[in-house]
Order: sequence, then C-alpha cells, then structure tokens
Amino acid sequence: MPDRDFLKRRNALWARLRALPPGSPEFEVALADLAASVGWTRGQVLAGLGLTEAEAPPPEPAP
Repeated sequence: MPDRDFLKRRNALWARLRALPPGSPEFEVALADLAASVGWTRGQVLAGLGLTEAEAPPPEPAP
C-alpha cells in the first residue's frame, strides 16, 4: 500500500490539475509530475481528467 505522503501528494496534484487551465505552463508541470509519480502517460492522466489530447495539446517545443 502506498504511504500517506505519496497519497497526499498525488491527490494534491490531481486537485491542482483540475484547478488549472489545460495547456498552461503550470498545468503541464503538474501533469508531468503526476504522470511520473504514478507511472502513467500524459494521455492517461488527461483521460483521468476527462480530457483528450485535442482538448489539451502538448506544448510546442521552443525553437
């Protein structure tokens, strides 16, 4: 069973993602942190939020 600190951090990241506008830099950071901590892809996290890649496209790489 995951430890309490992990669960609190995971839940806080989900809550942060729900509060941020998709596609914002802060959203992308929280999404990457959550994906890394739970071992999911970006698409899986977006699906957990009820979003698709079309609704929250990944940021374009800087030139």
